[in-house]
Amino acid sequence: MSLKIRLARGGSKHRPYYNVVIADSRFARDGRFIEKIGAYNPLLGKGDDKRWTIDLEKAKEWLAKGATPTDRVARYLGQAGLVKWEHGNNPERAVPGEKAKARETEKAEKAEARRQAAEDAKNAPAEEAPAAE
Repeated sequence: MSLKIRLARGGSKHRPYYNVVIADSRFARDGRFIEKIGAYNPLLGKGDDKRWTIDLEKAKEWLAKGATPTDRVARYLGQAGLVKWEHGNNPERAVPGEKAKARETEKAEKAEARRQAAEDAKNAPAEEAPAAE
């Protein structure tokens, strides 16, 4: 069983509120959980003490049992000194996918065909008008 320390969303539309829970990674985000160990309220200011409320002793116990925190929770636990958190680095995140690359080459081919057609029309000899007699 793969345990996660993660956020379970609560609150209403446009008013998020999260519970910090221990859950099996196969369960839904807002579904069944094993234990609630804290809360996170993103609507409060960053300097507010009530923004994060986590029982650090319980978190320490669950980390010892093998629970892995999600990135957002790991960031907070890193500030508290329980885990080592490093900023993620994904240099391939901005690389377009195969379909986007195919669309780009298709677009370039069409532009080249239009440019070539315009150049051919410009260089073609002009037809002479029939002479009036």
